[in-house]
Amino acid sequence: MYTMFKRLKVDVLIVLILAAVVLAIFFPARGGVADAFKLASSLGIALLFYLYGARLSTSEALAGLKHWRLHLLILSFTFVVFPIIGMSLKPLELFIPHGIYMGILYLTLVPSTVQSSVAFTSVAKGNVAGAIVSASASNLVGVFATPILVMLLMGQSGEFHIDASVFTDIAIQLLLPFVLGQLTHRWVHTIAERGATKVVDRGSIALVVYVAFSEGMVEGIWSSVAVGHIVFLVVLSIVLVAFMLWLTRFVALKLGFNEADTIAIEFCGTKKSLATGLPMAAVIFAGQPTVLLILPLMIFHQVQLMMCSWLASKYARSRG
Repeated sequence: MYTMFKRLKVDVLIVLILAAVVLAIFFPARGGVADAFKLASSLGIALLFYLYGARLSTSEALAGLKHWRLHLLILSFTFVVFPIIGMSLKPLELFIPHGIYMGILYLTLVPSTVQSSVAFTSVAKGNVAGAIVSASASNLVGVFATPILVMLLMGQSGEFHIDASVFTDIAIQLLLPFVLGQLTHRWVHTIAERGATKVVDRGSIALVVYVAFSEGMVEGIWSSVAVGHIVFLVVLSIVLVAFMLWLTRFVALKLGFNEADTIAIEFCGTKKSLATGLPMAAVIFAGQPTVLLILPLMIFHQVQLMMCSWLASKYARSRG
């Protein structure tokens, strides 16, 4: 079946997410079953970050860190520019439910992607080593930056209970597995590079989506989501991705980066990670409804993949 989807150029992740949503609508997890799925998704996420750590060699990371201007600019787009945009979009609450706006704000606070940022940079013949280090650094910085931003920008409303224990929870579930992956890189990096990371990536995302949407069905939250709101989120995502692709390129060229670095900045600085954002939401907002919070991120993720895939192919043709 995977081969069939590949031949038809259908993104397997999109299929898995849609399947998880449909399954949650008709067969939502309840009670003990829901607890079992939550445990499975937590273990899957921990395994995913272990593989992220195992895939990146220490020497590669140290070599990439020398290009500090590249990484600083990408981190600035991810954790400064995006949150500013998120806050500036607050007037949208006049037209959409408050919960959906909070989801839009949350998507601007999460780290960049790892796999797709590196993959698109590679296809476009950009600085792959720089993209690997920057994307990985974004996720490591995000372990601390995202909860802090959430507490500052979302916790003030009083509707979300967020305390300092979230840093310990995220460190145990995300950072510790990554460090263990680094320590065992010598023995398992081949497995991580041969497709295991992609399989676990997609599987863990599907599990998190199923758990979150099951909770939404059980609690009746889906009744507040209209088709018009989903269309609005798609359009907003297209505009936001296009604007950030233009802005990252414009700023990178103005600062004197070469074409290879500029491509890495574009693909790393415009992304928002579903693989990291969903588990972080599960930890940060534990015990609270997360369907509306993750919906904008899910839609943005699919839009960014399609738009960046087209752009990467365009760069590949133009750069020979």
